[in-house]
Amino acid sequence: VADCQSDLKAGNPWSVKISNEACNKSRLGNNGRALVGILPFKNMESKDETKVVLNNEVYGITMRANISNLTDNIDMFFTHNDKIGNSSCVSWSGEGDLNWTTFGCKTEIINNTIKCSCSHLTFFAVLMTPQPDAEQDLESLTLITSIGCGISMFFLSIALFMHFLLRKAKSNQATKILMNMFVALCLLNASFLSNESVANTQDNGACVFIALVLHYSMLASFTWFFIQALHMYLWLIRQNITITNYMRKITVLGWAFPTPIVITIASLGEYKPLILKTSSEKISRMCWITSPYIHYAVNIGYYSLVFIFTTGIFITILTRIVQARRLRATDGKRRTFRKQLMMVLSLFLLFGLTWSVAFFSYGPMRIPSYYIFTVLNSFQGFFLFLYYYHIRNDIAGSFSDDPRSSGSTTTMVQPSMNVYDNHPKNNTGS
Repeated sequence: VADCQSDLKAGNPWSVKISNEACNKSRLGNNGRALVGILPFKNMESKDETKVVLNNEVYGITMRANISNLTDNIDMFFTHNDKIGNSSCVSWSGEGDLNWTTFGCKTEIINNTIKCSCSHLTFFAVLMTPQPDAEQDLESLTLITSIGCGISMFFLSIALFMHFLLRKAKSNQATKILMNMFVALCLLNASFLSNESVANTQDNGACVFIALVLHYSMLASFTWFFIQALHMYLWLIRQNITITNYMRKITVLGWAFPTPIVITIASLGEYKPLILKTSSEKISRMCWITSPYIHYAVNIGYYSLVFIFTTGIFITILTRIVQARRLRATDGKRRTFRKQLMMVLSLFLLFGLTWSVAFFSYGPMRIPSYYIFTVLNSFQGFFLFLYYYHIRNDIAGSFSDDPRSSGSTTTMVQPSMNVYDNHPKNNTGS
């Protein structure tokens, strides 16, 4: 292990750990002696203007032998105080133009240290992708998000209190599904608010646990949003469907579906602390998924499916309203269609569009969309509370068409949705 202090004033030490396999290869080419030469080059810049070389330093390492295709990699550790974006360990062969490549090197972030594990020896550096806008706005975004989560938790807690202690006996299945989504959202907000405090303890086990809870509650929220849309589809579109143990099945689906996902990610060791640098020179930590590929595949991929499905439900209900107008349905049916459309539209706007703004934010609109998301998230709990309050007071009104439950079976009934049943002969069995 070779330790060097590259810049005492800046406090950016680095170290390299040579593996036994590399030493053995060096001995074969140097008459039984293992030699290590380390050449630091200062004031190095990247030709790519979108990237910078960490600490402006490049390190050449040689052992006077062909060191490549190692199974026991060589580890380099770069400690920094000025992390300004995403980091990537790169190497250069030393021939031709200065073209950096990530081939043969893996990047891992450990607190404020970047670990590069490479299977060969050559010239090495860490390239950083600057994100000045995100860092300048990080403090304000964090403050707004924290306030928003607190407001949402307050109103969601009121709704849960009203449901479980005041009107539980009169709630229908749609309300019960909504309450499960409220519980998932409360868990999501609580785990987010406590995430940074847990990350600052630098307890790896606690960090993995809070990251797992945060990810689980987020996936559970998406799942219950999907179940709410599925429930509306079965209730408003399909007819005469009997499902055994309906509530029990969807409850198991809502809470059990995310479990194998988070367990798999945890077993892969992808829940780790992340370092965020704020504009006030304070280090902000968060426990979350370190791999962007897992984030895109699991979080954004899953939410995209839920978003597309819910959008399809909304379009289907809207199509039924157009059909009802063309067929000159009765005023009562038209009012029912409009109320049912408002149900889907309300949840779609309150939950679906809010998260879509956060996940589908790229390019110049990335920072403005972050602010839009944090503001919408601040009022999400309040408007969901108003939505619950409305359907709670309308149990005997337009929500009386909720699926009928008898024993362990649930029958999806829809006496007022069929726009073609306007003739008296077709209504004799209703």
